[in-house]
Amino acid sequence: MSEQTATRTRALATRWLGVGLAAVIAVVTLGLGVTGRLTLYISPETVWFACAAAVVTLAGAIWSCTLPLGEEGDHGHDHGHGHGTDVSDDAESGSSATPRRRSLAGVGAVTGGVIASGVVIAALVLPPASLSVELAMSRAGEQSALFAGSDTVALGVADTSTFGVGDWASVFATSTNTSAYDGAPVALTGFVTPGSSDGVNLTRLVITHCVIDAQTAALPVTVDPDDYPTGQWVEVTGTVRADSNGKLHIEPTDVVAIDEPGDPYEY
Repeated sequence: MSEQTATRTRALATRWLGVGLAAVIAVVTLGLGVTGRLTLYISPETVWFACAAAVVTLAGAIWSCTLPLGEEGDHGHDHGHGHGTDVSDDAESGSSATPRRRSLAGVGAVTGGVIASGVVIAALVLPPASLSVELAMSRAGEQSALFAGSDTVALGVADTSTFGVGDWASVFATSTNTSAYDGAPVALTGFVTPGSSDGVNLTRLVITHCVIDAQTAALPVTVDPDDYPTGQWVEVTGTVRADSNGKLHIEPTDVVAIDEPGDPYEY
């Protein structure tokens, strides 16, 4: 391979790892935003910001491609040998950049490029999907900000019909006056996860900013555990009840199996 060919290959690899990957990620982000599927990964409130950033990134990538190949690495420095210090600098850098170091740097660059390219290609090939039921079950019972101070907030809300699974999970977990909620009607949507021997949990993932901070919210529902498989999405209509120990649960009057909704999270 000639020096010119090798230089061109390195320039192409550099451009792909830079503007190439950035452009592909921007296109994927915009595609998900336009089709309404970006909410599978981030909060709806931040979709506009992600799309705006993708537009800016894509514009920058297009502009960068107008530069001659290899010019991305040219920062305007004069590398001519008109000055005596240039010769000594080149000699010093040449002595420090041993073949072994160059080989290790090359291996690192190739490995990073393969991993980054694989992630981007996976984003293109794999269909968007919501977080798994297994993740929700693995995070069930974790202490988190979802339940912090919820009793005070909940008592200040007169219309509990606006509550989602996350709101009710906060009440169920922290309320010290459960009788205040006994008899409250509910109409909730979630998926089934294992519960007690005489019921299941109606579960939903609650995210604040993106799926990384997803927290599990679960409500005990008195239904036969054999009626619905784990992971089945259902619509539950019923009433909140407090048992003799003061613990809250939902007594359903109607449970309907449904497909996973387009927006599977609460916020």
